[in-house]
Parts: sequence; C-alpha cells; structure tokens
Amino acid sequence: MAKKSGRNTKQKIVTAAWKLFYEQGYDDTTVDDIVFESGTSKGSFYHYFEGKDALLSSLQFLFDEKYEELEKVIDPEMNAIDKLIFLNHELFEMIDSSISIELLARMFSTQLVTHGEKHLLDRKRTYFKLIKQIVKRGQERGEIRDDITVNQMVNDYAMFERALLYDWCLEDGEYSLGRNADRLMPMFLQGFRKNRI
Repeated sequence: MAKKSGRNTKQKIVTAAWKLFYEQGYDDTTVDDIVFESGTSKGSFYHYFEGKDALLSSLQFLFDEKYEELEKVIDPEMNAIDKLIFLNHELFEMIDSSISIELLARMFSTQLVTHGEKHLLDRKRTYFKLIKQIVKRGQERGEIRDDITVNQMVNDYAMFERALLYDWCLEDGEYSLGRNADRLMPMFLQGFRKNRI
C-alpha cells in the first residue's frame, strides 16, 4: 500500500508542476508553488526530486497518467488501428492545450544528452505496455499485419509520435499538434493494416 501511496504522491507533484509550468511558465514557478498546488509537502517533493530541474524528465509520468485514464474508456471492441488513432489524438490534444512547447523542447534536449537509460524509451512505461497490448490483440484479430513483430511495430509507432512532437517543437507550435497528427497518423498506420486480398 505504501508503494501505491508514494506513486500517487509523485504523480500529484508531477501533475501540479506541469500545470503550473504551463500557466505561469517554468522560470516563474517555484518549488513552494508546486508543493502548494499538489497538496503535498516539501519533504515529499525532495524525496522524489532533487529540484525543479529534475521535473523536466518527469513528463512521461503525466503522459502515462493520461494513458491510464484513456485505457479505462477506450472501447475494447474498437479496431486496433482506430484505438491507436484515438490514443494519439487524445494525448496530442492534451499536449496542445496544457504542455508548454518550451518545456517539451527542453525535455527532448535533456534526452538527447542523457547517457544511459532514457525515460522516453523506457519499455516499462504504461505507454509502451498499452501500445504493445493493442498491436498484439490487433494481430490476433487479423486487423494488423503479422509479418512484422509486435515489438518492431511498437517501436515504429513510438518513433513516429516522437517525430511529430519534435517537429512541433522545431516549428515553435506554429500549427495545431492535434490536427496535424489527426491528418498524418492514419496515413502512417495504414502500413500496419493487414492486407485482405
């Protein structure tokens, strides 16, 4: 039970921090602001994070929290390709409306210079588990091609999503991330469909 309570505390801190970063800006948000917004304590904050900068690598917690919410509402009978499109749409709409481009770009830059384990590639994340489950089930139902491994398709999907996010950062948010993904993701996923001849 203590492990779950700790996870909830960490998620509260992360969620509050990214909300404040979006509303007030990174530089104008203090640790005290984050502690107050999250309803936690300074001791809890420093138990999980060395300081505010450490939160830049915590964005995956926020994304995984969103995926956990979406997993509960997604129609299990929906086609696997449609599930992937739905998940991408919902996440990118959330990013469009609540994640600062500056901070997303900072997160990407920290991942590029990090040696060793990179949290964006951590296969234990809810994100990777959920995508893998959808692709595997899609193969079993004959909706997704089976001449490519599940792991390879999961890697390709994640790479395409990162490419969309990275370009959005490069373009400084000059276009809607959600609308752009709504246009491009179905074309990309067409290559996952099983050919029915």
